Amino acid sequence: MKILGISGSSRKEGTSGGMKLIQTVLENTGLEYELVSLRNKSIGGCIACLGCVEDNICKVNDDLKPLRDKIVAADAYVIGAPNYYSTLNALTHAFLERWFQFRHQTGRTLWGKLAVAVGVGGTTGAAPVDELEKFFMYNFIETVAKVTGQGAASCYTCGHGETCQVGIPTMIHGPGVKITDNIIPNVEKQKDVMAAAVQAGRLLGERLTKGHDRAAVTQRVRDKMMSRFGETA
Repeated sequence: MKILGISGSSRKEGTSGGMKLIQTVLENTGLEYELVSLRNKSIGGCIACLGCVEDNICKVNDDLKPLRDKIVAADAYVIGAPNYYSTLNALTHAFLERWFQFRHQTGRTLWGKLAVAVGVGGTTGAAPVDELEKFFMYNFIETVAKVTGQGAASCYTCGHGETCQVGIPTMIHGPGVKITDNIIPNVEKQKDVMAAAVQAGRLLGERLTKGHDRAAVTQRVRDKMMSRFGETA
């Protein structure tokens, strides 16, 4: 069993709360894993060229190409993204759009696999994990856990965080805020969040090693997705 971790953050490893949570989840699975950062990678969204229809292989030549085999080979995924405007950041969204290549002619490449969604935001990471779950569902991948934390919004280090009236520091702490290390959010200091990441990793490892039935997972997620479509029809 091998798990593929993907960090969609554009931040360096040491400043990315999402990367820390993804790493924590992976380490607690007890299984082999690989963690890939999308930082500095050039990955565009799906261009609807339909070049992947016949063989389920995307023909766009960018930095997603060498990642395709890793996506296919993985038994599960731990994917994290930052909260940009209450959704996924563009890089992670583009990366997942390109999974359209796996869907043609009833493509079953990803069906029945498992995933953990990780989100970090200046106030909350809930929005990106919900979006990640949608992408997983379209590929009949089950989200076994969601991990969300509060990260350090760029407003804390932009140089104007104490005076900007619409910045995160003012929104959270009120006018006249003084930025000090102790008020800058850090997921490693959020005990409940770190505990959730540990638990998510253990759960994913357990699900993969104790009779993981891809066919049953596929049917369960498919039924869930189709019921949602029925609710919005």
